[in-house]
Amino acid sequence: MTMRAFKPADAIRAIQITSRFPNVHGAPVHIGDPGRIGVDLSRRYQDVGDPEVADDELPVFWACGLTPQLAVRNAKPPLCITHAPSSMLITDLRNAALAVL
Repeated sequence: MTMRAFKPADAIRAIQITSRFPNVHGAPVHIGDPGRIGVDLSRRYQDVGDPEVADDELPVFWACGLTPQLAVRNAKPPLCITHAPSSMLITDLRNAALAVL
């Protein structure tokens, strides 16, 4: 999971924007208490994501490519090509080509 903390109005806008792109992370998978989905913010993988949530913010969680990377690292296949944390794939596709709305 990747978490970003937002003020409520900004969380709503982030959800609106990312919901248009289900094939590139898409909408959040959870909003609110990290413990409800088994996330401990004090144990971040490779320091990715925000470590804290202010009193006036909501934690918003998206599915992330880091989870399968950890599985691949543990499986130790002979070859795997992936991305580095916080460094996504760049293409010549326009956002509009990826949007569903």
